[in-house]
Amino acid sequence: MENTNTTETSLNASSNEGNAPMSTAPSGGLGHAPASSASAPNPKPKQGHWWWGTGRRKTAVARVRIKPGDGKFIVNERPMEKFFNEERDRKDILNVLKVTNTEGRVDIHVNTHGGGFTGQAGAVLLGLARALNKYDQTLEPILRENNFLTRDSREVERKKYGQAGARRRIQFSKR
Repeated sequence: MENTNTTETSLNASSNEGNAPMSTAPSGGLGHAPASSASAPNPKPKQGHWWWGTGRRKTAVARVRIKPGDGKFIVNERPMEKFFNEERDRKDILNVLKVTNTEGRVDIHVNTHGGGFTGQAGAVLLGLARALNKYDQTLEPILRENNFLTRDSREVERKKYGQAGARRRIQFSKR
């Protein structure tokens, strides 16, 4: 019995296909994207098109935008080497480009504020990784494997009342 029902269902479906008129016009943008645009993971950008990524670390926020270019890296209207004085911060940020093999192939412009230099460097790192992920979806496994797309959620612990700091207490006196 079940066999006949499946056969009848498939026959009905095939007979409906021949009778129903097929429309090739788009359905007002509510349907799926055409297959040609879905297969291209990295479309050619339009003139002036940027890929954006926002990164946060502690109280620092960095808005990173990238586009194909010759490798310029500008942070708050200054070259990255002049903005980040610590070699550690520069290496951490450039490591994202080295791992994804995009060093020298994209121009990077960053606006960052809040926090200190280390927090800003962490925010730039996350924002750059997110922008690269939007730029080329095939880079996501590499970025995830190296924990570049994971936000560091550690924040400063608040000071508690009746104490000298977040953890430090006033010295206890027995007498």
